[in-house]
Amino acid sequence: MKITTIGLGYIGLPTSILFATHGHQVVGVDVSPTVVEKLNQGFIHIEEEGLQALYNEALAAGNFKAELVPAPADAYIVAVPTPNKEDRYQSCDLSYVESAIQSIIPYLAVGNIVIVESTIAPRTMEDVVQPMLEQAGFTIGEDLYLAHCPERVLPGNIAYELVHNPRIIGGVTPNCTEQTKAVYQTVVQGELIEASASEAELSKLMENTYRDVNIALANELAKIGTDLHINALKVIEMANRHPRVNLHSPGPGVGGHCLAVDPYFVAAASPDFSPLIQTAREINSSMPAFVVDATKQLMQEAPTNKITIFGLTYKGNIDDTRESPAMEIAEMLAFQGFDVATYDPHVVSATLTIEEACQDSSLILVLTDHFEFQIIDSKATAKMAAPRVLDTKNVVKTLASDVTRMDFGSMYTYMQTALAKQ
Repeated sequence: MKITTIGLGYIGLPTSILFATHGHQVVGVDVSPTVVEKLNQGFIHIEEEGLQALYNEALAAGNFKAELVPAPADAYIVAVPTPNKEDRYQSCDLSYVESAIQSIIPYLAVGNIVIVESTIAPRTMEDVVQPMLEQAGFTIGEDLYLAHCPERVLPGNIAYELVHNPRIIGGVTPNCTEQTKAVYQTVVQGELIEASASEAELSKLMENTYRDVNIALANELAKIGTDLHINALKVIEMANRHPRVNLHSPGPGVGGHCLAVDPYFVAAASPDFSPLIQTAREINSSMPAFVVDATKQLMQEAPTNKITIFGLTYKGNIDDTRESPAMEIAEMLAFQGFDVATYDPHVVSATLTIEEACQDSSLILVLTDHFEFQIIDSKATAKMAAPRVLDTKNVVKTLASDVTRMDFGSMYTYMQTALAKQ
C-alpha cells in the first residue's frame, strides 16, 4: 500500500517509519525543508528510543522518503499540530489540520482512505473535515473513507506502543471504520476498537483529561502540605497503600502537547458542563508560579543570586520542550532578576556542562525526571556557593553528604527558616 503522511513530528515520523518497516511505501511530508533534508540524509530529527534503528531499516528497504509536497497514495495520514487558540477557553486551532486536508485534495482518488491522527476537538471530523472533502466532490463512506484514529503513546516508548497499544478506529461511517481498520491491521498487534469519529475524538481527549485532573489533585495536595507544614509526599505514599487509592505524584506543572492542551478542547466544546476540568487546568497551570515563589523564599539569604535548573523538557528522557513548565519557570526566575543557568543532557540548546551550570550556584532546581538526575555527582556540587537541591520531581536518589536535598514534602521547613530570618 502507498501511504502519504502529512506532518513528520513526534507522532507523524514514528507512524511513517512503522508503516515503512511493515512493507508499505511511505512518503512523509513536512513543511520544514530542514526536516526533509535531514531525513533524506538518513537521520531522524527527534530523540526517541530505537527510532533511528527502525528508520535505518525503512531506508534500507527503500520504503520511505521525505518530501515537501504530498504524493498520490492509497491512504493519507494527517499528523499535524493542533495548538490552543488564544481565546477564552483556549480552544482547538484547526488551521494546520485544515491546511493538511487542502494539500491532499488535489491528489485524492476514488477508494482512498483519509485518516486524521492529530488530536482534535469533539465533532471536528463531522463538522469540519467531512464537509471539506464533500465540497471536493467525494461521498464519504462510498468513494472516500474518512476516520479519526488518535495516537495513544508514551514519549520515550513510542516505537513499541504504536504496535502493541489498543487503537481506536473512529470512522465517520461504519464502512469508513472497516476500511481504515484494514490499514492498521497490517501494523498494530493491539486491539483495534471500532467507534464513531466523535467517540474517538472525545475518548482521546478524556484519556489525557483524566490524567490532568488526577495530577491536579496531587499538586493541590503539595500546596496544602506546604501550607499546613505536613509532608505531602509521605501522605501520598501512605494513602497509596490503601487498596483502592492511587494518588499521582506532584510536580512543577504539566507540559507536552497532550495533558497541557487536550483538556482545553473539551472545556471549550462544553464550557458550562466542565467546571472540574477547568479547575484542574488552573491548578496545574499555577504550579510554575508556586515553584518560583518557593524558590524565592529559599534564596532569601543565599550567598549568590545564581540558580541552576536541571531539566528543560516536559518529561524525563526525551528532548521535547513543548509546553514545558521547566521552560516557564526558567523564564519567570530570569525575569525576576536571578542568574539562571540551565543543564539538560537531552536538549541541544542547553550547551553548559553540569560543572559550568552549577559553579557558584546557590540552588539546583530539578524540574525534569531524567535518568541522569538520579545521581548528582559531587563534581557537580563541589563548587556551588550553597550546595542545595530542590527536587520537584522526587527523582534524585544519590547526593554528596554535604548537599541539602529538599522536595515537595520537606521544603516548607527550609522555607519557614528563610522567612524567619527576614
